[in-house]
Amino acid sequence: MNITIAAVGRLKSGPEKHLWDDYARRLTWPVQLREVEEKKPLSPKQMREKEGALLLEKVPSGAMVIALDQSGKSFSSNRFAQHFQAWMTDGVRDVTFLVGGSDGLSPETLTRAHLRLSMGKQTWPHLLARCMLLEQIYRAQCILGNHPYHK
Repeated sequence: MNITIAAVGRLKSGPEKHLWDDYARRLTWPVQLREVEEKKPLSPKQMREKEGALLLEKVPSGAMVIALDQSGKSFSSNRFAQHFQAWMTDGVRDVTFLVGGSDGLSPETLTRAHLRLSMGKQTWPHLLARCMLLEQIYRAQCILGNHPYHK
């Protein structure tokens, strides 16, 4: 299974970059981070539209699209892993996660998603959210492989 995380903003050097690199190295599933620039100084609506269009350009053809959205569904780590198992069973080869900027994702981007995923009711910085997402993807892989990382 190929994983793409299309995200607004650039991971530069710093703790988020180190965290990302650590989990990306641990994963055996191929993972790509495809970043788009934040579109400032536009209105929030215009930013969501411009950034959303750029994010959708990063989605591989035929990919399962998952949008991170605060109004999405929240899953336990085990349930999240079950989604990966179901996708593999169904022959899904590519899964793309969309991570918006500080103003979220456009309605068009959310409509394109097969699933809207929430990381809980709290608000997280979008650079940290992508690292947390990657950790959960790694955790899902460990759960499916009966690795002791997830206890």
